Amino acid sequence: MTYSFLAFLGGTELMVVAFIVLLLFGGKKLPELMKGLGKGIREFNSAKANIESEIKESMKEIDDTSK
Repeated sequence: MTYSFLAFLGGTELMVVAFIVLLLFGGKKLPELMKGLGKGIREFNSAKANIESEIKESMKEIDDTSK
């Protein structure tokens, strides 16, 4: 459901979006922007994995105490 908007984007639309991003940020800032974006995604995934492991540990503790 999150990616449902991607179904409406074709090759032409993606090229237009990429061109607009290139115009807005320029060729020199684009690698820096992508590096920051990648770092943010890595941090988000790390936090998500942390939360998932804490939830699993809590569920395991609850199961152990209920037995």
